[in-house]
Amino acid sequence: MPHSTHPIEILRFNTCGSVDDGKSTLIGRLLYDSKSLMEDQIEALERSADITGGGQINLANLTDGLRAEREQGITIDVAYRYFATPRRKFIVADTPGHIQYTRNMVTGASSANLSIVLVDARNGVTEQSRRHTCLAALLGIPHLVIAINKMDLVDWSEERFLEIREEFEGFLPRLDVLRDVKFVPISALNGDNVVDSSSKTPWYQGPTLLGHLETVHIASDWNLTGLRFPVQWVNRPNNPRDSSLHDFRGLSGQLAGGILQRGQKILVLPSGLRSRVKDIWTYDRALAEAFCPQSITVLLEDDLDISRGDMIVGLEHLPGMGSELRARICWMNPRPLQRGKKYFLKHTTQTVQAVVTSLESRLDIRTFDSEAEPPELAMNDIGEIRLRTSKPIIYDGYGTNRLTGAFILIEQGTNMTVGAGMLQAPTEAVRPDYNDFAI
Repeated sequence: MPHSTHPIEILRFNTCGSVDDGKSTLIGRLLYDSKSLMEDQIEALERSADITGGGQINLANLTDGLRAEREQGITIDVAYRYFATPRRKFIVADTPGHIQYTRNMVTGASSANLSIVLVDARNGVTEQSRRHTCLAALLGIPHLVIAINKMDLVDWSEERFLEIREEFEGFLPRLDVLRDVKFVPISALNGDNVVDSSSKTPWYQGPTLLGHLETVHIASDWNLTGLRFPVQWVNRPNNPRDSSLHDFRGLSGQLAGGILQRGQKILVLPSGLRSRVKDIWTYDRALAEAFCPQSITVLLEDDLDISRGDMIVGLEHLPGMGSELRARICWMNPRPLQRGKKYFLKHTTQTVQAVVTSLESRLDIRTFDSEAEPPELAMNDIGEIRLRTSKPIIYDGYGTNRLTGAFILIEQGTNMTVGAGMLQAPTEAVRPDYNDFAI
């Protein structure tokens, strides 16, 4: 397979932190200094009434597109920007810093390979710094960068940089899923250590922020062990001019895990039907094999009854299948989550009814301690819950596979997304049916 189709090409990352830590300015600086802006964008910035007294353009306006954001000088919504260097392509989500927009941070970081937590060197570690670092851990983001910003306002003090790093290192071990953490001293406003190395930090020998983004190893971030292919739709082309497609019946979707090869034996869940892969197609050609997270169409040797919501898996590393679930959840609705409430649960390509059977605990962001059996979860609270679904779902623990371990809760009646959940790993008790499949 040509290298250009490999997922290592694209790095998805998000920026987060407290209000006024410089998240939007940092992204603007990355775009500006990496020559990723169109001439008309640069001209619009230079013409803008937002030019500061010092004659500097307001780089934050590249992402703060809403009028309310510009008027208040804060980020409200999640803004996505795309840029590229010769080494890698990037998708970046600029997420709000206000505590009431924690849910927006969860949205922007849900598919990220890497999270940048900005810290104002003057203020040090705040509750939002701890909250966003904790969320990065809960969301299973593999790589974390602590960008200590506004170092120019503390005279590029190495001592201050080390103080903040030491405070982070005091609580990072409690978030034991965070393995790869880097600390970078920067000035987003002036560009020091963002794209180009700064002469003002001779005591810092690490890479620039962009240098790290270009080289961080992400090839192993996807789960390539267990095959997971949730069927999104049955592809039956309707082209009367092409008789060769009359019998074409493909299964389309995105590979959520593993590697799929032509001739491979597969199992369809929940039915337990078995077959082999006859062909694999992308939009323009046939493939001998496909990798997560490619979008493909699969043809099987047997004409099986398969529909949206079914999942094709390999004969090894089987997922869990059950209707009694345990999960961590970030609650996103002003109306609190309470035991006994019913919702729609959307998981991969299927949506089922679900009821919250218990609230197990609520996380205290300040201490990382858990409060047992809270009466409710308020907006932006993070807690552990139990759910029962109207029919079994096929899933993995979120720590094993972020695509098959994630779900959202949707409020019945309004159709609003009210919670983002991360499933705990299935126990052996939810795997008994596999004995009936005679693998």
